[in-house]
Amino acid sequence: MKEDIEFKNRDRFIELGLTISAVRKLRGLSQEALAEKAHMSRSHLSAIEAPNIIRSFSVEILYNIADALDVRAGDLLNNTVIPRE
Repeated sequence: MKEDIEFKNRDRFIELGLTISAVRKLRGLSQEALAEKAHMSRSHLSAIEAPNIIRSFSVEILYNIADALDVRAGDLLNNTVIPRE
């Protein structure tokens, strides 16, 4: 995966990370708990959520996070999060 994020995608990654953080908090999950449910390290999740760190990540990680939060991955991307039925 390309390490440098293109400038035009920078804000998208920040918004996605903030959305993940907000939903995690609404679900009452710590970073550690979400990371465990999403099969990733807490430090990786922390970097994804941090607005001052731009961390790209795979679609697999996005799906793992969405499943752990019980939302659709597309809703995380579109910032239109609703619980799955």
